Amino acid sequence: MSGVARLIIRRARREDVGAIIAMLADDPLGGPREQIEDPLPQSYFTAFEQIVRDPNIQLVVAEDGEGAAVGCLQLCILPGLSSQGASRGLIEDVRVAKHCRSRGIGEQMVQWAVAEARGRGCKVVELLTHHTRVDAQRFYERLGFARSHVGMTLRF
Repeated sequence: MSGVARLIIRRARREDVGAIIAMLADDPLGGPREQIEDPLPQSYFTAFEQIVRDPNIQLVVAEDGEGAAVGCLQLCILPGLSSQGASRGLIEDVRVAKHCRSRGIGEQMVQWAVAEARGRGCKVVELLTHHTRVDAQRFYERLGFARSHVGMTLRF
């Protein structure tokens, strides 16, 4: 568990984009979707600017004691009419740098997101994980999430 005690969860900054994209690309599903180039494609920075301007989206990083981004996630607060007008929190793109896994970083980030969603008045928190990510599914179940829906995707 080294490094976990000094973990800081903070809003992502423009200079974190490269580290975030590297974490998103560092697995069999994310690798084909992302472009790790130097410099990064402008599309990542355009998306980052849209995210930081939206008050219902928080892109955060977990920073270790040396100031490196070692984890990330995005929390979206979605207002809705169902459940008597309840908002819901949607957790997306949870990643921990490969060399930092199994240290409790992902758990701290997800717990942060749940607390943040609750504090913003959400009545439910949801997330999606790919059906092949069996370890991730066990992780989320251990944190109290229950299998409840069938996800569907339409990519363009």
